[in-house]
Amino acid sequence: MRKIIAIGESILDTIYQNHQPVCSFVGGRVSNVAAALGDLQLPVSMVSECCTDNVGDWVVEFFERHNVNTKSIDRYTEGSTPFAAIFKQEGEPDKIVNYGEYPANRFNVIWPRIDEDDILLFGSYYAIDLPQREKLFDLLSYAAERKAIVIYLPGFQHGTPFNLTKVMPSILENFEVSNIVIDHANDINNMFPNQDSDKVYNDHIKFYGPTYIHITPGTCATIYKGDDRTQVSFSCECDNHLGWQAGFIAGVTHQFIARDIKHGDIELMDSKAWHEVMTQAFEFASCCAASPTNTLSDEFAKAHEIR
Repeated sequence: MRKIIAIGESILDTIYQNHQPVCSFVGGRVSNVAAALGDLQLPVSMVSECCTDNVGDWVVEFFERHNVNTKSIDRYTEGSTPFAAIFKQEGEPDKIVNYGEYPANRFNVIWPRIDEDDILLFGSYYAIDLPQREKLFDLLSYAAERKAIVIYLPGFQHGTPFNLTKVMPSILENFEVSNIVIDHANDINNMFPNQDSDKVYNDHIKFYGPTYIHITPGTCATIYKGDDRTQVSFSCECDNHLGWQAGFIAGVTHQFIARDIKHGDIELMDSKAWHEVMTQAFEFASCCAASPTNTLSDEFAKAHEIR
């Protein structure tokens, strides 16, 4: 079976309400996508890093519990595993404070094997910031040469400061090497403030050629390819946007394997094919959004295993 390689940060998220911790779970969009795909018994490897501290052990145990291969997670000894404190207050945006310390020499991961038509998912701060960016881009270039399906998720942990001008060349390089870009409103606002998805696609993505999928959690997905624009609607209540996004991306990945959509097929997908993929992806999204840990239920995962 085709393999899935997920590359992104591994963070422990802790939610606070009324100045008290409510729950903790492994966060990061790419991490949650990997866990959902592992629950489906798909061959998925997580490429990431965390310290050899207690939090790092918790993160690795989470992936192993969800059947994710952890051989490509770098366990550094100096520093601490990233931790995000998420403060919730009714009627106000979440306030996120990030903690953690990386060593000077980092991201010394063992790269997994990549073959034609494998699926590589990448995103988070890794995709735009040094020093891990250089090492990551070497793998992306190799994956593109091998004709793997490269999916870019251009989101990153909110509350992380960055210089947009400095990282923009990396963002554009990521568009160029990708077959598919999936984002939502917060992502494009971070990258291209005050621009909607139509303008972002036409001004920044279309030139590089990838299929662009812009999602509004709980509502719709808009697929852009060349001069074509397809919108697929799906109405449900959604308070857990991170879980919805993770489930949606896992659903798209699952459908590419279940329907045997390969690297050369993406260019040929018409509106009908995208509607079918999106319909299933919405179901995955709803399931993950209903979970406090942004993962699939055992019943759903079992029913959608690819045999």
